[in-house]
Parts: sequence; structure tokens; C-alpha cells
Amino acid sequence: MRVVESVPNISEGRRPEIYEAVARAVATTPGVTLLNVDPGAETNRTVITFVGAPEAVLEGAWRLLVESLARIDMRTQHGAHPRLGAVDVVPFVPVGGVTMEECAELARRLGERAGRELGLPIYLYEAAASRPERRNLATIRAGEYEGLEAKLADPAWKPDFGPAVFKPEAGATVIGARNFLVAYNVNLNTLDKRLANRVAFDIREKGRRKLDAAGRPVRDANGEEVWEPGLLPGVKAVGWTIPEFGCAQVSINITDLEKTPLHVVFDTCVERATARGMRVTGSELVGLVPRSVLLDAGRHYLRRMERSAGVSEAQLVETAVRTLGLHEVKPFDVRERVIEYRLAPPAPLAAMTLTGFADELASESPAPGGGSVAAYTGALGAGLAAMVASLSHPKPELAAHAARFEALGIRAHALKAQLLAAVDADTASFDRLLAAMRMPQGDEAQKRAREEALRTATIGAIEVPLGVLEACPEIVELCREAAAIGLATARSDAGTGIQMARAAAGGAYQNVCINARDLDDPEARGALLARAETAWQRVRELHAAAEEEVIGMLRQGL
Repeated sequence: MRVVESVPNISEGRRPEIYEAVARAVATTPGVTLLNVDPGAETNRTVITFVGAPEAVLEGAWRLLVESLARIDMRTQHGAHPRLGAVDVVPFVPVGGVTMEECAELARRLGERAGRELGLPIYLYEAAASRPERRNLATIRAGEYEGLEAKLADPAWKPDFGPAVFKPEAGATVIGARNFLVAYNVNLNTLDKRLANRVAFDIREKGRRKLDAAGRPVRDANGEEVWEPGLLPGVKAVGWTIPEFGCAQVSINITDLEKTPLHVVFDTCVERATARGMRVTGSELVGLVPRSVLLDAGRHYLRRMERSAGVSEAQLVETAVRTLGLHEVKPFDVRERVIEYRLAPPAPLAAMTLTGFADELASESPAPGGGSVAAYTGALGAGLAAMVASLSHPKPELAAHAARFEALGIRAHALKAQLLAAVDADTASFDRLLAAMRMPQGDEAQKRAREEALRTATIGAIEVPLGVLEACPEIVELCREAAAIGLATARSDAGTGIQMARAAAGGAYQNVCINARDLDDPEARGALLARAETAWQRVRELHAAAEEEVIGMLRQGL
């Protein structure tokens, strides 16, 4: 899943009719999920958070700009928070399957369009900045709206997009790409804010003021206070007390998860609290987090237990939630608190019982059909590879292969998840094809629209089983390796996985072929079929060799 978050700040936090209308413009954008609307009366500012696929989020940000400029007049706007314009800042944040550079490109595209179509002065910041001195948002914002007219007259502050012309009603907008910010609190077995602050000062990047023997701040040659840096880069922290939770917390913002992952923050808090005579009792995540945060933590803690991290995603997440104590102060529902789970489409088939799926399959409905069965069969093959790797990992006699078992398990679980998603995706693609067939054909425009919808739906109906087919050679290879180096008593399980992958590939290949007949685009059909032929040939070759190997090993000594 490719997910981008955007967190625009608009310069209105006192009139609900305005910020709610702007939020509706975002929420009604196809493919966008509105997560939060946070107005502030004192700041006169609203933070609007939404997520989705890159193109959908880009469109949502555009609609937010248009709606905000139509409703907010900066000539009468006042508030405590620094700002440059009606839409002060629009950051794009990579959440999953998207790079920072892709988010920077989204920022540039939005900036170019806003400058061209809205005549709005646009500055780029952070990862999208056009020059180093513009990376910092505070630098760009210096002088605020009141100093913007003079800033635009300075050639050094020519906007990145749009005219260097002061529009008093709109101001200017800063657009960029930045890392995801995680708001996180670590709970302590005390109500003493001072003790929580000591841990906070230990861990935060800024650290604490350096004091002399008399407890006075140490100053450098210029008279500036000297600071002793803290332990964790990209971390801001302070201590506070939450009476309703009955504990003090280290309140933390993690601004760079690559430099300092969440589990490192937790472990460091545990170390520093213990050194100061306290105990960490759990922690609290504020808002939503990317799935990778919990998956990384789960792998980290399993490895500390000397267990394989090649387990299911559900096990990784549960390990993270329990180890971090995320349930301590309030329930933590991963379905609501993990961004990708909030965005995940329904998976009614994959969620069925085995009996329910078999009964639905055997009904008179044409879907689910062979494509969904092929996908599920492939998932079973990947699952068997993961099982053999997991069983083999802790065995002392196989310790030399422990790292490989973990890597094999991680990859097998990823393929299993991919093919389980294809179970429902195959049926959904069939439903889209039926919907396209039912489109009206009354006039030429309707006919052209139907033809294009049919072409798109047919390609989709080919690409789902093609993805299943192309995954099968790797599943055969994983099962073959598991049989060769893994637990001898599980060798037949790996062999069964090889047969499942071969069956899945055969079913998927046939689904590609039958759907390709209806694609009225020879070039596209030829390219898709060429991919299918390559994968089909490869899986048959691998299967023949792997089957012979495994059966040979199983027959030894008979």
C-alpha cells in the first residue's frame, strides 16, 4: 500500500463554518481519508490531517487550497501562531511504500499548480526546498504575513512558484515534504514531574543546560549558555504529570524515525528511568502511526528474545503492543490507530472461515472463482515455507542457518500477505469488469466511456492473476530451500508448499489467458502475455527440479 499523509495548517481556528467547510473539501476527495481536524481559537489556526495514495492526497491538498482561499481573508486574520497566508503550510509525509523524494515531487507539483492557476506565491521547504537556506520553515516564515510584502520585493526571496506579488487577502503558502512525526508518551511509576523531566532531558537531542558546581548555568566566551546534548537525535521531550492516568509521563515527539525508531526511544527511557530509581510501566501513542513503527518494534523485541522475526504481521504487532505497554492508560486498537489498517479495503473473502469460503465458492455466483482460489493456494504455499523456517530457527543443530531461516520467513510472510490480498482483489476486479459491461451505450460519448472502462477493467482482471503467477517461482524457491536446510521432519511440509505454488501458478496462468482474450489492445495484451509466459515457464522448471529433490530426500531410507 502506497500511503502519503498531508497535514496542512490553515489560518482559521475560530469559525467552524469555515474550517469545517475546508475539511469537507478534503474529505470528499476520492481516495482520501480525513483523519483529524484540530482547530485552535487562541492560535486562530486549524490543523487538518488526511491520508491516501499519492495522487489522491495531492488532489485533496489542491481542493484544500482552493476552498481556503475562497473563505479566509488574511486582511482581518489575527492569532498567536506565526503564519504567512490563508494556507500557511502544506507538508507531504511518506507513510508507507513512498519515498521522501516522491513526496517532494508532490510538493513541487502542488506548488507549480497553485502558483500558475491561483497566482499564489509559493515557497518550498524541508526535503522539497530549492536551496539549503530555505529548508527551515521558521526561516521562510520570518517576518510573517505582516512582513510579506517587503519580503516579496526582495530578489533574494523570490517565490519558488507564482508571482512575487503581494496578495493581501491570501498571503503566501509554504509547501514541502518532511518526515513523519510521532507523538509518544512513556509512563513512569511516579507522579513527580521533576523526575520525568530528568529522563526527558537525558534522552532528548537538545539535552540540558550545563551547570557548574554551584548549580549555575555555564556560559561560553560569548556569554551564551552551554548545553549538554542528550542521547537521541531527532527527539524532543519534556516531563509532565497526568493526574487522570495516575502517573508522570515523558512526553516525546520523534521527528526522525530513521535516526531514532520508537523502540529505541522506549528502551532508552527504560534505561534512564531505571538508573534514576524509577520504572517504566508502559507507554502511549498519540494519534495514528505508520504500520512500520510497530513492525520494526516487533522484530526488535523478538530478536532480543532470540526468536525469529520471520513471523506473521499480526504476531509482530502484538509483540510490539505488549512490550511497549500500549494498553496501560487506555485501550489501543490497532485497527483504528495504524494508518494502513484504517485505509485497508474490506477483505470479506480472506476473512471467511475455510468452510465459509468453500461454501461461497461452491455457490452459483461466478465470483469468487478460479482466480481467488489460485491466489489462496499460493498463499498456502508461502505459509508452508514460513512454517518450516519458523520451526527450524530455534533448533540448536541448525543454528548455522538461523539468520537465513529468519530472512526466509520474513519473505514468505510478505508473499503470503500479498496473495491473501489478491483473493479479494481478484473478485473485485471481476466486479469492476461486470460494472463496465453494464455501462450505457446510448451515444458516442457513452460508448467511448464504456470502451475505456472495459479496457481498464480488463487489464485489472489480468494483472491480479498475473501478480499471483509472478510470485509463484519465488515461493517454489523458498520451499525448496526450506526443505534443503530446514528441519528434516518438516520436509514434506516444504514439499507440499512446492505443489501448492505449482497449482497456484497453473490456475493463475489460465486466468490470465482467458481474460486476455477480451483485451482489445494488441500491444498491451502482448506485453502482459509475455510476462505470463516467462513466469509460467520459470515455475514449471523450478517445480520439476524441486519436486524431484524433495521426493528424493523423503524416499531416502525407505
